[in-house]
Amino acid sequence: MNFREEVATAFRQIQSDICNGLEQADGHARFHSDEWKHVGGGGGISKVISHGHVFEKGGVNFSAVEGPLPAFMKDRLLQEATHFFATGVSIVIHPASPMVPIIHSNIRYFETNGGDAWFGGGIDLTPIYVDTDQASSFHRVLKKTCDAFHPEAYNSYKQHADDYFFIKHRNETRGIGGIFFDYLRQEDGRSIKDIFHFVQQVGQSFLPAYLPIVEMNKSKPFSEKQKQFQWIRRGRYVEFNLVYDRGTRFGLETGGRIESILMSLPEHASWIYNYTPEPGSDEEKTILQLKKGIDRI
Repeated sequence: MNFREEVATAFRQIQSDICNGLEQADGHARFHSDEWKHVGGGGGISKVISHGHVFEKGGVNFSAVEGPLPAFMKDRLLQEATHFFATGVSIVIHPASPMVPIIHSNIRYFETNGGDAWFGGGIDLTPIYVDTDQASSFHRVLKKTCDAFHPEAYNSYKQHADDYFFIKHRNETRGIGGIFFDYLRQEDGRSIKDIFHFVQQVGQSFLPAYLPIVEMNKSKPFSEKQKQFQWIRRGRYVEFNLVYDRGTRFGLETGGRIESILMSLPEHASWIYNYTPEPGSDEEKTILQLKKGIDRI
């Protein structure tokens, strides 16, 4: 088994483990699996859950694809290349209750026919209503994972997440952040195997970071006002994914499967003209938390 096959096999196992954990947390819905082929070679497995007791819509997608290198990526390469291979797992979960946060995670590996290879990924949380204690517990799991890789990794990758998951036209972060990293290459005494191990650990941290928060919130009652605010917050999520998200752009520009690319979008969202939360409301308190640089630990 060559290295790319080893990575793809590990990523498929992470997909399976996360789907099993989410099904148990939902207690009702099961993932529907679709296998698909990529126009340039390879393909993937999209696993989608919908209309569950806890999760309204979500996907845990695996892909291992290849094809011509898109022009917008060429300026980040170390060597000249014309073709790529990429494998990864991408996760977006939209819960039914506004008390349960949206979550996104992605781990990925790229290599080119020019000899360049790197990993990227991360996890971030988008609560409808920010609970600072739960935000702290989420970040502590990620920090523990990062600390085992490098003592400065968490601070660096948290800052990258704050900068990346930022809705510029709203001047607000998408949620309470997490970690984000890209173009992790073999360099400075760090082997590609070491990076691979770290990325596996990031994938495996998804369930322990998220499921305790799901369990704390999934049975809480909520009002129609809170449901409406959930739809507004989902609308902001959609804005980020369609305007700024690199993964969405990469999938669209490399002939990816459209249903898998847009599985990140919720079934229901809302855009209310000139929405402004009431002063002092829980909605306003959440909006004020959507800033870069907040210490979440």
